[in-house]
Amino acid sequence: MAYRAQQINPLINPWVGLGAAAMVAALILGTLGVVAIYAPEAGRLGASDWAAVRFTVSQALLSAALSVLFAIPVAKALSRRRFFGRSLLITLLGAPFLLPVIVAVMGLLAVFGRSGWVSQLLDLFGFPAIPIYGFHGVVIAHVFFNLPLATRIILQGWSSIPAERFRLSAQLVFSARDVAKHLEFPMLKRAVPGAFAIIFAICLSSFAVALTLGGGPRATTVELAIYQAFRFDFDLGKAAMLASVQLVMAGAAALFALWASKGQAGFGKGLDRAAQRWDGQSRAARIGDFAAILCASLFLLVPLSAVATRGIAALPDLPSSVWISGWLSLKVAMMSAVLAFVLSVSIALTAVRFAWVESVGLLAIAASPLVIGTGLFIVIFPFASPQDWAMVVTACVNAVMALPFALRILIPAVQDVFESYGKLAQSLGFSRLVMLGLVVLPRVRAPLGFAVGLAAALSMGDLGVVALFAGTQEATLPLQIYRLMGAYRMDDAAGAALLLALLSFGVFWICDMWGRRNA
Repeated sequence: MAYRAQQINPLINPWVGLGAAAMVAALILGTLGVVAIYAPEAGRLGASDWAAVRFTVSQALLSAALSVLFAIPVAKALSRRRFFGRSLLITLLGAPFLLPVIVAVMGLLAVFGRSGWVSQLLDLFGFPAIPIYGFHGVVIAHVFFNLPLATRIILQGWSSIPAERFRLSAQLVFSARDVAKHLEFPMLKRAVPGAFAIIFAICLSSFAVALTLGGGPRATTVELAIYQAFRFDFDLGKAAMLASVQLVMAGAAALFALWASKGQAGFGKGLDRAAQRWDGQSRAARIGDFAAILCASLFLLVPLSAVATRGIAALPDLPSSVWISGWLSLKVAMMSAVLAFVLSVSIALTAVRFAWVESVGLLAIAASPLVIGTGLFIVIFPFASPQDWAMVVTACVNAVMALPFALRILIPAVQDVFESYGKLAQSLGFSRLVMLGLVVLPRVRAPLGFAVGLAAALSMGDLGVVALFAGTQEATLPLQIYRLMGAYRMDDAAGAALLLALLSFGVFWICDMWGRRNA
């Protein structure tokens, strides 16, 4: 007989996850400290800087709210409808988030710009064109990028409801309102705060969107202000101060996500059967689901079609330098994916016992890649040429920047497995290695494949740190596109952009399919 409660052993040695979290914190906070130390004087924020803070918070709040609000009916429709091409559509809906920002902005301008398809259609009926530059354009672009992410996160929440719960609800003759009250609303209380906070933090660190669609000083984000402090003024003090403000804001969003989802119990384990839905079979529900899926598909896929139409003609005639850059981008993406896999799994397994470890991993979403890159440049320069370490540093920073997404996807799945099977595995005497290999990893394979694919795709399209390190002889594909655009070789830039989109989507699809296959 047990006379006291026994604590379940963690799935891995806790020092592994704690060490991974310490490395992430050292990279983020250490580089910020290096930049601040080397600053000639303490940074001071002026009126324009505080205006950038206000603009950043307002557009991030609206963008995150709209992204999550629109994602809920889309995810609900996809969860209870089965149709030909559903899996392909779910994969395609993730494409906007995987695209490099400059590529997606080209598609948005082709559709919503002053001479775009939508503006021409509105002009035919006598309506004014949609203002794509300024606050409206930034919000439209952020919803375009983050609606797929919110949809996938919330759809994972719907998938976490065991099929037996829906079968029981049908036996109890639950109405659609009853299903929503007892099954869907509790799931949304777990999934929505995390999705909102992640998207809010992403929009806080917006750089390329504000640079291309901001429309002037009145539409400047904090990240763009950091870039201006580096690029034009070389004011390291102001850059460090702005980065600290951004870190506090995004860190507060991460803490809110942890607080909002704390204490929300899961639905327990099931028999891993495919969920069969008996609710939502009325004509009105079918029409509503069809409309939600159609509107989201048009909003997300039409700009992608515009990018493909413009770049497909130039694709066969691309110079060899573009293909070399594409291969280099693939290698960097694979390194980032492997590192993201190790870090995310280690921290997620440790967060089962030490919940605060997740907040350390989420620090990356609040960090500025420009500040991290500059700090690493300062550290490396006295000992070696930063160009020699360009690709390694780029892969490391990209992996760390993708870590918050991977953790938000993995940790709920790991917690569910631990709550359902942890005590049973301990009573059977399972070792940590057996528990990890036979129980945990197989049951979190689907979210793990999605997280690793997301990290690889984000690394493929990154244009931040590599611009600070790469020399003239080597460049990743996003950097090569910017150089082609700077040389006014727009046809080659369009073809290279299409190639980059295909590669980004391809690496994500391979990883995601690996995760969902026989999961």
